[in-house]
Amino acid sequence: MSEKPRAPERLTVARIVKTQGRRGEVAAHILTDFPDRLLERSVVWLWDGAGEPRQVAVERVWPHKKFLVFQFAGYESIAQAGELIGLEVQIPRAEAAPLGEGEYFEYELVGCRVVEQATGAELGRVRELVPTGATPLLAVDTPEGKELLIPFAEEFCKRIAPKEQRVEVVLPEGLTELN
Repeated sequence: MSEKPRAPERLTVARIVKTQGRRGEVAAHILTDFPDRLLERSVVWLWDGAGEPRQVAVERVWPHKKFLVFQFAGYESIAQAGELIGLEVQIPRAEAAPLGEGEYFEYELVGCRVVEQATGAELGRVRELVPTGATPLLAVDTPEGKELLIPFAEEFCKRIAPKEQRVEVVLPEGLTELN
């Protein structure tokens, strides 16, 4: 059995996708259920997915269409803002909004066993949750070394129990052959 993933020190709440305006502003795709809490932040961390996240001061942040627009201290031009594209906006895990019953963080799914609800047959382990712009997909590594993509929707993922490291699914006929 694989080890339960360690809770990260910081959580990714947005991803910078483009420059916005001419004074160093950037637009970020929202990755949290609580975007209003970001409007009050004076500091966030920017992370490239590899090195150490770096702390930056938030001068302004506001919603615009489906994005949050950030103006960070020290970024005053389109060229400087362009260097931020692709970075994750993070907050300390300890400052995240408390979750309600039946809610969980995305990182808690990684490593969970995925089993067919009717038979209990293990299909594999969750590698990641893949955003698609619509319904995200659970990327599952099967025991045969293949990838199984399962829509992360109530229709298919019937019971999600991160504390038990288990996701119970009901798959439509033919889904395993599609992957």
